[in-house]
Amino acid sequence: MKATIERATLLKGLSHVQSVVERRNTIPILSNVLIEATAEGALKLMATDLDLQINESVAAAVDQPGATTVSAHTLFDIARKLPEGSQVQLAAADGKMTIMAGRARFQLGTLPRDDFPVIAEGELPVSFELPADTLKQIIDKTRFAISTEETRYYLNGIFWHVSDDPLPVLKAAATDGHRLARVTIPRPDGAESMPDVIIPRKCVAELRKLLDEIDGSVGVSLSSTKIRFDLGQALLTSKLIDGTFPDYSRVIPTGNDKILRIDPRSFEEGVDRVSTIATEKTRAVKMSLDRDKITLSVTSPENGTAAEEVSGEYTALGFEIGFNSRYLLDILGQIEGDIVEVHLADAAAPTLIRENDKSAALYVLMPMRV
Repeated sequence: MKATIERATLLKGLSHVQSVVERRNTIPILSNVLIEATAEGALKLMATDLDLQINESVAAAVDQPGATTVSAHTLFDIARKLPEGSQVQLAAADGKMTIMAGRARFQLGTLPRDDFPVIAEGELPVSFELPADTLKQIIDKTRFAISTEETRYYLNGIFWHVSDDPLPVLKAAATDGHRLARVTIPRPDGAESMPDVIIPRKCVAELRKLLDEIDGSVGVSLSSTKIRFDLGQALLTSKLIDGTFPDYSRVIPTGNDKILRIDPRSFEEGVDRVSTIATEKTRAVKMSLDRDKITLSVTSPENGTAAEEVSGEYTALGFEIGFNSRYLLDILGQIEGDIVEVHLADAAAPTLIRENDKSAALYVLMPMRV
């Protein structure tokens, strides 16, 4: 194999694929990236961790087609440190890859391409397109609520499902048991027979990175066990989480009649300020509601007390409720409008947070004792 490629092109391609590769691997070839130089003048890069696979194609001048595998992180670090604007020559033969750019020359050990594992996709019967911006919105407004508890593995991703209520929609939800985030969008054409799927956290993170470079639409193809995102030059394929997502609709409150309307920025800043002294363990902030007067306070045995009044529109009976300040800040950070509605019931019931009844996203936050 012999090819010449511009450093910036190689670096961009490698930056996408190397982040899928785990730093520690018991199987040596999983630390490698598969590089294939084709007669059509492309360099195909591929990396996998056996659950997630990324394929990327970049333009190159190919003198001799061929394929090999080489350490992904090492090659990425080399490309990163090469001079800007340089042409990089890659040549592989006899179990070695030579990398040359300007006066720099590296030689790395390789492993045979035939040993490189590939995720067998099988049939992906459901396919549809989503605008990149919509996909970004779905991810940004839900992924902070994905659980990191490995024992509840079925919560370690974003749950996608379609329903008719009353119009055909696609819903994306994530929860860790303390908070829930859900986004609802009109159902895309082709998604009618989509099975319920849970997209793993790592796939979500890699997809979000790739979306920053996409303007148009993203092709989504899936079965009940795998999903593939077609992002033009890059293809991201992932196994889905094999588990049943809980019926989250049961925790979305419908009868919360105490409504607080407040500017999300001043609310967010107030919570952020008083939570400075909150203990790392509980991060509890107390919210005291009175007619059009909201007092945020924190009492910490180690650090003292903090309180701040924020103005909002509230006309129901006054009461006190406590929240985890970090969870509350995560939600407020996703609110884009000038007003956020906080639907409350009592100090022990789940609280519903959304911009208004027309907004695509809604959030549920469990209160805590303070």
